[in-house]
Amino acid sequence: MKSVTVGEDGTAPYGRPLRVAFDGDGTVIARARRLAAGFLTQLQTEYGLRVSQRALDLTQLVVSELVTNARKYAPGPILLNLRITGGTIEVEVWDSDPVLPVARAADAGRVGQHGLEIVLAVAHSLEAHCEPVGKRITARIALTDAPGALTAHPPR
Repeated sequence: MKSVTVGEDGTAPYGRPLRVAFDGDGTVIARARRLAAGFLTQLQTEYGLRVSQRALDLTQLVVSELVTNARKYAPGPILLNLRITGGTIEVEVWDSDPVLPVARAADAGRVGQHGLEIVLAVAHSLEAHCEPVGKRITARIALTDAPGALTAHPPR
């Protein structure tokens, strides 16, 4: 897939992924959430892609959790890729730490370190892969609350 240049609001042509590199500074989490929301909102507005409010909220939550983990545990840049595949949005985050994440056992008394548990609870699927450098985490979230309800109008 070809990368496209996007604005801070997450605008990208339908059918093309949104690919953004972050330097990992303190604003990266909020910026990533805004880009994800802007990406889905643009696809709804300009192309008629059906995206439920729940899917929009969950996408922002998953982006926030995955980018937070990348910023916390890996030095260097963070890459965020968003793309529509079938009836889902794929949220893919790459970072330079080669250690794959492991969900911890539930512990109501534990403060923090619940991010992966949250992503596992809300995502349709979650994959983690080691890369030649670092790792890539991919979560898929259903775009609508009704399975198979993906519809879009072709670009004019």
